[in-house]
Amino acid sequence: MAIESELKQASPSLKLERIKAYVRELKRQEADPVCAYIRDMNALVEHVRQRVQSMPPSSKLFYAIKANSEEEVLKALAPVVNGFEVASLGEIAKVRRVSADIPILFGGPGKTEAELRGAIEHRVKLIHVESLHELNKLNTIAAGKGTVVSVLLRVNLKGPLPQATLAMGGRPTQFGIEEASLPQVMEQAVRLPHIQIEGFHFHSLSNNLDAGQHVKLVEYYCRIAREWAQRYSFPLRYLNAGGGIGVNYADLEQQFDWPVFSNGLAAVLSRELLPETTLLLECGRYLTASSGYYATEVLDVKVNHGQAYVIVRGGTHHFRLPVSWNHSHPFEVVQMEDWPCAYDRPGVKGEAYTVVGQLCTPKDVLASGGASGDDEVRVGDILVFQYAGAYGWAISHHDFLSHPHPKHVYLP
Repeated sequence: MAIESELKQASPSLKLERIKAYVRELKRQEADPVCAYIRDMNALVEHVRQRVQSMPPSSKLFYAIKANSEEEVLKALAPVVNGFEVASLGEIAKVRRVSADIPILFGGPGKTEAELRGAIEHRVKLIHVESLHELNKLNTIAAGKGTVVSVLLRVNLKGPLPQATLAMGGRPTQFGIEEASLPQVMEQAVRLPHIQIEGFHFHSLSNNLDAGQHVKLVEYYCRIAREWAQRYSFPLRYLNAGGGIGVNYADLEQQFDWPVFSNGLAAVLSRELLPETTLLLECGRYLTASSGYYATEVLDVKVNHGQAYVIVRGGTHHFRLPVSWNHSHPFEVVQMEDWPCAYDRPGVKGEAYTVVGQLCTPKDVLASGGASGDDEVRVGDILVFQYAGAYGWAISHHDFLSHPHPKHVYLP
């Protein structure tokens, strides 16, 4: 496309107006209604590179690929991040197709024997062990392979912990070893000849928007990990502080303050981290969300029981994040002036409306309570959902009702 060569010159990142220009060009060239994921790869790489470069020397930033594990994304980020964090053997395989030697962290509850064997065979750097049973199972597998496996013990801390959208610690969850059981686990671990305890993994929350609060959380992690390393007499080589840095979908102008976090982190690590310890962070959503867009064409506009509905090509089977998190996702309207049909063009103007997809369920909602103001939304216009680069396509039930998949576009 002519527009693609123009977009190559947009640096450091594609602005929303450029995305709108691409969508208009796409509409002119497509016979079918527009439905596409558009990823600004230059913006992605620059965003992540700036974060990696601002990390303190005693820390490393890994990308948690569960947020978006597309091969093009992994290829783009492999030269930039310090490694990848995965949660299945399938994700390990995806990483190894991109890089034979990039460091991998492997976490998640309920790992199978096949996954643990695969982690060893694919030279995973650290396995996050989530239970005493998993520790024993891994030791047996490692013995069969004649090797010693480096692990971090994932601990569900009793807290108190900060509030966030999702909590994996400080309360009953399926994640990690409860803090009260740690003495028993450590007593058992020292008897396992094929296990090397390298430190701890604390991933207690998700989507935290308060940078200062996140610094305090990492400080708490550092103190308790150092205390435990001294108590159980082993060198604390790694402390994984997890991810949990969030995206503000309600107000795109007010995002997590990374400079406040990185500066505060540097001060905390110089004061609290042991010289032999490296801090690991494993971010997903925060790294990829802002560079992705979901563009979808309006198929119908109607009023039902006094409520206006804008029905788009696609829905939650493509972009499940809004219904999963029960929020109204932000979007912009790209107005298309061409209307080739002889019959009237439905639209809504100056009143609230709900954006829904094509699925046969009332839960297929992408945005609600939107007000068009002075801008009319009509059949044939295109809605561009912003911050759609994480947990969008990756978590969606793609083939429900067997609708066509969206186009996937990776703009340089």
